[in-house]
Amino acid sequence: MRSPALSQLRGIVTITVRGGSIEQLVNELSRQGIDIWDVQPLPGGKMNMKIALADFFRLRPLLKRTGCRMSIRGRSGLPFVLARVWKRKGFIAGFAIFVAAIFCLSSLVWDVEVKGNEEIASQDVLQAAKQEGIYPFQWIFRLPDQDKLSAVLTRKLPGTSWVGVTRTGTRITIQVVEATKPKDRKLVSPSHLVSKHDAVITHIYAEKGQPEVGKNDRVKKGQVLVSGYQGGKPIVPEANIRGIVWHEYNIQVPLVYKQKVYTGERKQRGYLFFGNTAIQLTGYGKVEYAESETMTDQDPLTWRGWKLPIGWMTEKVMETTELELKRTEEEAKQEGIERAKRDILAKYGTDSVIMDQKILHEKADNGKVYIKVHFEVEQNIAEEVPIVQDQGE
Repeated sequence: MRSPALSQLRGIVTITVRGGSIEQLVNELSRQGIDIWDVQPLPGGKMNMKIALADFFRLRPLLKRTGCRMSIRGRSGLPFVLARVWKRKGFIAGFAIFVAAIFCLSSLVWDVEVKGNEEIASQDVLQAAKQEGIYPFQWIFRLPDQDKLSAVLTRKLPGTSWVGVTRTGTRITIQVVEATKPKDRKLVSPSHLVSKHDAVITHIYAEKGQPEVGKNDRVKKGQVLVSGYQGGKPIVPEANIRGIVWHEYNIQVPLVYKQKVYTGERKQRGYLFFGNTAIQLTGYGKVEYAESETMTDQDPLTWRGWKLPIGWMTEKVMETTELELKRTEEEAKQEGIERAKRDILAKYGTDSVIMDQKILHEKADNGKVYIKVHFEVEQNIAEEVPIVQDQGE
């Protein structure tokens, strides 16, 4: 007879029966509905058989009735495993506490570091991050989405063009990209300061050099703003000169565009790693996504800034799909204008101020929106032109 279903869960006892009438015992077992299997006759009128643990305790009256005796040869199944484990409950409890401690420790933020900042104080960045929930001993699962954190910190920290937030194990790294500012270059030879654009002066202050124009003056590109001669001698001028400059942009924005997005379906695997060895503990099963991205996060334990070669590793497999999205003509127009504004700030410095904008022309054709925009921008307009000595004499 084959072993009954779930016999390993119920527990199995292997016994040897001898003496008396073994055939009568087998018949009695069958009559009582007690299953036996792996029955093996042995020399000397003995017989091996297996019986469920629950039925084992019903054998005694049947053995007396048939005059048989038995001896236990083996035990197997879940009840016996649990009994052995229970004898070592102290060790098991200690191991469970150890695993739980590792999990808890690897689920905390232990260190927050700031990189890439030169002009902005690290303390200011850390203070802004703390207001958004990024600080040591914060639970990792309570951290907001990293993309949202990046956007919020970029808005909160003046003088930054981008702030990235990444997590490696229990360490949070805030990468700061400071906005590009015009370099204050120290001139090493006598020069004039001339206008880079046609403009109207809004501010002029010369520490060194002779101003040639005043506030509200209209100047042409290449016109001298501050002379490099003072007292008849060539000097290196120093001045802050700003003016209103006009820029025109021809912009085209498609009404239909494609964007890769997450569907929300994901599969997560968990590993306990020791050095280069990782043991998968959760998330078994095949991933059947047509398109997906896999992200791996390691949470090593750290001690006084040192990463220990042990911790928890999470592998996230996220299903992705490509959507075809549509903009309205108004949305396309606004997207184009914002794109042009970002370009102005990137080209002419983040201290540039867009004073006014005017759409000169717009149309929609062949799935695109075309616009021509006139911007009025206050910006730094001065650049130096070296003085040729023989021309100044």
